[in-house]
Amino acid sequence: MHLRRDDGYEIDTDPNRLDLTRIHHWLSTDAYWALGRSEATVATAVANSTCYGVYDAQATQVGFARAVTDGATFAWVCDVYIDRAVRGRGLGTWLARSIVADLTERGVPRLLLATADAHEIYRKAGFQEVARPSFWMELDRRGPIAYPTRDAT
Repeated sequence: MHLRRDDGYEIDTDPNRLDLTRIHHWLSTDAYWALGRSEATVATAVANSTCYGVYDAQATQVGFARAVTDGATFAWVCDVYIDRAVRGRGLGTWLARSIVADLTERGVPRLLLATADAHEIYRKAGFQEVARPSFWMELDRRGPIAYPTRDAT
């Protein structure tokens, strides 16, 4: 998939364009869910996922997301990150909508993600709270994570 906005920003799924050093830095130092994640873990996760890079007009990577999917029934959208320097330009919403469109076009009917603080961005892409949360279970061996608090207003 390759998309371009009028302002020069692009989304591309070409794995050769991904800047793994930048992605590792973002996730391991600024993403609450991945703080301290190793370079090796990032590299393995990227290699085993459908990845979406966001690039500015100079082809510098400014965003990232990945989908873990079987390509037929389910996808988990994760590690969504937009560089702090370019937030507020609608890139996160565009990325989320583009991922949904891409996976839908591939025939994947169920998408899931987790977020502590970006619910409104994902709602714009069609996501909603899990209809039957009691159906879902998890086994999480990551240890304590400092989740940001969500403003209930």
